[in-house]
Amino acid sequence: MKAVRIHEFGGPEVMKYEDVPEPQPGPGEIRIRVIAAGVNPMDWKIRKGMVGKVPLPMIMGLDVAGTVDSGESGALFQPGEEVYAKVSIGQGGYAEYTVVNSTQAAKKPGSIGFIESAAIPTAGLAAWQSLFDIARLERGQSILIHGAAGGVGTFAVQFAKWKGAYVFGTASEKNEQFLKSIGVDEFIDYKKQKFEDVVGKVDVVLDTVGGDTFERSWGVLQPNGFLVSTVASIPEGMPEKYGVFAKTLMTRPDGEELAKIAGIIDEQQIKPIVTTILPLSEARKAHEMSESRHIRGKIVLRVAEDPE
Repeated sequence: MKAVRIHEFGGPEVMKYEDVPEPQPGPGEIRIRVIAAGVNPMDWKIRKGMVGKVPLPMIMGLDVAGTVDSGESGALFQPGEEVYAKVSIGQGGYAEYTVVNSTQAAKKPGSIGFIESAAIPTAGLAAWQSLFDIARLERGQSILIHGAAGGVGTFAVQFAKWKGAYVFGTASEKNEQFLKSIGVDEFIDYKKQKFEDVVGKVDVVLDTVGGDTFERSWGVLQPNGFLVSTVASIPEGMPEKYGVFAKTLMTRPDGEELAKIAGIIDEQQIKPIVTTILPLSEARKAHEMSESRHIRGKIVLRVAEDPE
């Protein structure tokens, strides 16, 4: 099969589009014929060796949508079912086939195609786990989302509005109307406004930016508020200093949560935002675009033609 692998860590040029053996499922696993693969910032961080020295060579990619090709005893899905999944590092999403434990997968949303479904797993789970598993966001609360136009941010905005929260979102000026269209109540142009001057005190901050933005976010939390960062480590003693809670997100595969997200999508409460679709052979270009950090929504690689 064709896949995109790395044999060393480095820039986009280390990714090779090449022939590799097809993976075989083990107990409780399914093999997915991949139709589309999502691209995430975590992908290029893995490629650079920023998340540990994982075994090489390694097929890239964490998000897939496709059809079940085969399964072993204990698998939760049957051949032919349409699924989507967040795969573990090294399992490989940038490939014509991948193998996952069936607990990592869920039936894909029926109301959207494979391309949009592949945009969901990592970013959708990151937003869901940040807002609900960690921060316990409730109806009537307020949330500040940094990087609201990005992959995680666009899901977080929509999940927060679905829950009934009041949403502040930071991004560049060009994204103002877009973010308001998906649910941001108050838009903050981070280049022209200090978010501290706009939001007052909020119940939850979701930081997908890091750096100075992360450091300034402590002061806008209500007592017992929650700061969740997808990119920054929590300094020792800082939550106690401000009387708040904080955690760095480590997104985990979760088929049950993907099933919940699929249900909300099929109820037309939220939608994935895909702005760029490239063929699998252009994964290098996709990484270059993602690494620029100026992408709205998600990039998806088309691996095969939609069977429909």
